[in-house]
Amino acid sequence: MNGNSQNCKTSLAYKPKILLIEDDMTASQMIYEYLMSNSFDVKAVETATEAISFLNNDRFDLIILDLNLPDYDGFEVLKALKGMITTPTLVVSAYSHTSYKLTAFKLGAYDYIAKPVDLEELEARIWVHLRHSSSLNLKAARPLTEGNRFNVIDGTVTMDGEPIPLTGIEYEIFSYLYKNRNKVVSRDTLVSILSSQITERSLDNHIKNIRKKIGDDGRKKIYLKTVYGTGYMLKD
Repeated sequence: MNGNSQNCKTSLAYKPKILLIEDDMTASQMIYEYLMSNSFDVKAVETATEAISFLNNDRFDLIILDLNLPDYDGFEVLKALKGMITTPTLVVSAYSHTSYKLTAFKLGAYDYIAKPVDLEELEARIWVHLRHSSSLNLKAARPLTEGNRFNVIDGTVTMDGEPIPLTGIEYEIFSYLYKNRNKVVSRDTLVSILSSQITERSLDNHIKNIRKKIGDDGRKKIYLKTVYGTGYMLKD
């Protein structure tokens, strides 16, 4: 952890509640520990039966669902969830074939990530879906970090307290860089996370527009640094 991160004071008014349905104990523990350490409140269960019981008695902001469960097929679970709740469901599965993904989407899945899971990508995708979910007040849920030039709150980026007029896709790019500020984020990671909205070629134009809007002249003021051959790093 760098010095800036250690000196930041972070408060969290509300931790988004995640229901993790995963019977692979190694995968479950890995996802659980990562999300719990990154401002999420996670309940982990091993079966669909346990999951339905919790969903009948509590409200969750997002569900992570493995397709290969010991009691019910994951597709059957998606059908059941679609009929009882509107909570975003993100499928995490060892099945990477396109046919599985298409079936999951048809049955109501919001997203699909093939194993092995990249935890940073998983977290980024979770935040994208939570930001678009009416069930969650992200103004309360997002970490508010004091002492930085930039801040990301409730779909708005501010610089020294003043809002920056970013487009939707520019916001998605900036918010991910902000979440990983002072760390290098690869171009491949950004393109992968936002694959439905950007290409490698268009990413350059979005980065150029963001730099212009935050007053980054590439000489005296460098907030968004290019790490040649790798990606980008937001300095804060």
